[in-house]
Amino acid sequence: MAIKNQVTIYFKSLSENVAIARVTAAAFAAQIDFTLNEIEEIKVAISEAISNVVIHGYTDGNGKIELTMNLYEDKLEYIVSDSGKGIADITLARQPSFSSDPERMGLGFVFMESFMDELDVKSTIDQGTTVRMAKKILVSTAH
Repeated sequence: MAIKNQVTIYFKSLSENVAIARVTAAAFAAQIDFTLNEIEEIKVAISEAISNVVIHGYTDGNGKIELTMNLYEDKLEYIVSDSGKGIADITLARQPSFSSDPERMGLGFVFMESFMDELDVKSTIDQGTTVRMAKKILVSTAH
């Protein structure tokens, strides 16, 4: 399926950049006639994906995060990639309340899965993680 629009941004793995990713994701979603609630769900899912990289992906904050946003005829897709530590057990990481950091609630993947229509996670230890999320759209709602 052909991509109708695409934006890719890169930024450092810093907590300050989570808000930039949220706003950018919402602006990209605005080309679709999503409800405010749907856009808010996208923002939360993006926040969780980016926060996971900032918190778990890199130990020093010097890592790079890539956010690619694709608009297709039938869906809006967000891909968050890093070259960080990776996830040892993706199935375990996607379980509610699991976190490699005992201070965290472990709900990031739960939010991503519940707010988006598709969630795919690929990871290799010491090579990084790619999280692909998509929100389905009605063909009539795309501008």
